[in-house]
Formats: sequence, structure tokens, C-alpha cells
Amino acid sequence: MEILNKLKILSDAAKYDVSCSSSGSNRKGKKGEVGSTSQSGICHSWADDGRCISLLKVLFTNHCIYDCAYCVNRASNDVPRAIFTPDEVVNLTINFYKRNYIEGLFLSSAVYKNPNYTMELLTSTVKKLREEHRFNGYIHLKAIPGADKVLIEKAGMYADRMSVNIELPSDEGLKLLAPQKKKDAIIKPMNFINSRIHQSLEEKQKYKYSQSFVPAGQTTQLIVGATKDSDLKILRLSEALYKGFKLKRVYYSAFIPVSTHPNLPVLASPPLVRENRLYQADWLLRFYGYSAAEILDDEKPDFDLALDPKCDWALRNINMFPVEINKAEYYLLLRVPGIGVKSARRIIAARKFGALNFEDLRKLGIVLKRARYFITCNGKHYGIKSMDSSAIRNSILFSLDNKNSREVGEQLSMFSIYPQLLPANDIISTITGEL
Repeated sequence: MEILNKLKILSDAAKYDVSCSSSGSNRKGKKGEVGSTSQSGICHSWADDGRCISLLKVLFTNHCIYDCAYCVNRASNDVPRAIFTPDEVVNLTINFYKRNYIEGLFLSSAVYKNPNYTMELLTSTVKKLREEHRFNGYIHLKAIPGADKVLIEKAGMYADRMSVNIELPSDEGLKLLAPQKKKDAIIKPMNFINSRIHQSLEEKQKYKYSQSFVPAGQTTQLIVGATKDSDLKILRLSEALYKGFKLKRVYYSAFIPVSTHPNLPVLASPPLVRENRLYQADWLLRFYGYSAAEILDDEKPDFDLALDPKCDWALRNINMFPVEINKAEYYLLLRVPGIGVKSARRIIAARKFGALNFEDLRKLGIVLKRARYFITCNGKHYGIKSMDSSAIRNSILFSLDNKNSREVGEQLSMFSIYPQLLPANDIISTITGEL
């Protein structure tokens, strides 16, 4: 099979893996080497400095020994199959880089023959890139569940970031849709990578020239909507992964019905709004000091799809509001819908020079369409007369849905993420993380 046909098949097969992100690595270019990484990151996304960055994202092969019901590459599915050789992936990466098509490589794979054999192929590929071709660019590599930790450790010496995809958030889901996979086979490599990263950091403190191990950390991916697991269960798992394995990111992928199976749900379209709500809640876990138990509970295990999780939490805890913008502590400001991390810091800094009013908040970039219901400025409230949560919810939804209610000075978004499904403010929060 020609290399271009392989590339077409295996790049298309890789599109369902969303766990690629900014590298977080800062290896600089060196004389005699090809490529470099930077803190701004590598992937098909927006970097912190606003650049659109790219990488070669492919599967090594889509031949798979597993028959997971939700996966397009499952063994029983009749799709075109292909497999690269290590040299072919290396040549593609180097040639694409020299043509300025890419800045790095995202390499994953289906499980071919067995986990160890597959992991050996992936390790051989990145070793050739680093040692033979002196490629110094970003590499994100998948660790194959069930592979020997010796192979994973060797691969981690060449990769900037590694990820082990959990995919299904519960044992019940694995038994139902992927009975050949075991939870322990997924958790063990994640635990090993985490401990090895810590060991590498300790060695760096003692020995200046010690070799780095996965310097950009590890990530994982969860599929949303393929099983009946609640949002609360998914969020609790994410919280445990951040605390237990120090993951850089948990990625959420709305289930795409690529096949029919009696154990799969019948969906007209992927649950994209639910995916977006999980990303917003994930942001609250990582940067806003929330816990999963605060965002959702057993009485309300799923998100309100009409409102972002932070706004929904505020309405369920309306007794805490309104807060005085000129007196509230930083972490209380973060609980106000429409005030993000940067906005809260701006408020803390600005009010040192004088009391802030409503117009000052507008200039500081506060999303007043949501915030005004939950704050006072010098004792004055700018929301509706009632602090009834139902009345506030209706007013917020009306404001979000009313296209003519855009605030003066509010900039139109250049981007469109699920525009037919999400209101404008949710589109902005998806990009910036400000809630």
C-alpha cells in the first residue's frame, strides 16, 4: 500500500482521539538538531499567545485485537486497514516538519498483535526520531494499556507527553462495551508514569543533566454518552485522576454513534452540549477551587444543559449572594458567575485604589449579564428585585437567548464552537475558560 493511502486511512482513524493539547514542554532548539518545542504548545488548537498550532496526528495502525462496541477500529468492523513501519512515520514527520506543515507529532495506535508488540513499535519510532534524525520537536505518545512498564519507561524518555485513555468511566461500562479490557491494565501504566515523572523531577534537582521523563505530563480521555454513567460519576473520576495521578488534562469526547450495537445508546447526534458542560466543570475543578460534590450531587447527578455549571451552582446556593464586590475575598469572587480567574485578580488589584462601581466592572471585563444578579457595588444591586433562584434563572436565560441584549462594548467572538447548540457566552467560556 502506498504511503499516502496509509496516511489517509490512519489520520482519519485518529480523529476520534481528542486528548492532544499544548505541550507544556520548553526544550529549545540546538545546533545540529531539527525542530524545537515551546511553552506555547503543539496541537490543533489555540496557544496562549493566540497562534494556531499543528501537529501530525496519526495512528500507527488501526488493526486491533479488541472488539470494543463503541470504537470505529474494533476488530469486527469492516473498515480499510493499514499499518505504518517506524521508518514511514519518521520520514513523514521529518518531511512534514521541513515543509512547515507541522510542529510535532501525536502518535497513537490500536493494539496490534498484543500490547507489548505495539508498544515496541511506537517506542522504536520515537527513538529513531530522537536519536537518528535528531528531531527535537514535540512528541505526544500513547502508552498502550497492558504493555510492560520497561517499554513504557523507555518510550517516556523520548516523549514530551504521554497519555493512557480510560475511555469508559466505570467498570460496568467496560464490561458492557469493552469486555476484553480491564481497569487494572489501564490504571497501572498511569500510576507508573506518574511515579516516574516525580522520580525524574527529583533527579533533576540533584543532577543537572539527568534525562527528563515525560516533561509535559500525562493526559487521558473519557467518552461521554456511550454508557448511562451520570455527569457526577464522570466528574468524580476526573477529580480522583487529578488528585491521584496529577494529570495535566482530562479530555471529554462526546460519543459519536459510528456503529449499531445492542449495548450502545441510540443517539440522533453526539451529546456535544453535555461534553461542553463537562469541560466547564473540569475548569472549575482545576482553577476555581470547586469539588465535584459541590458542582453536582446524588439528588442532581447531571448538568443543567441550559446553564453553565458555575451559574447553576450559584442558583442552587443563592443564600450566599449577593456579595459586595469591594469587600469579597478572592475565592468568593471566583464563585460569582461571570467573574473568572483573571477578572477576580483585576478586581482585587483595582479596588486598592478606590471603590469600584458597575461601570468599572464593565471595563475590567466582567460578564455582567450573569454577574449582576449575584453582586452589589457599594451596596447597590443591579439585578432583578427578587433573589429568587427561579426568577434569576429565567432572566439569565432570556438575556442569553436575546440577540439584541448584547452589552455595550462587548466584542463579538471570532470563533464558532457548536453555534447552533450553545449561546454566545458559552462559546466565549469554551475558548477562554472564564466562567
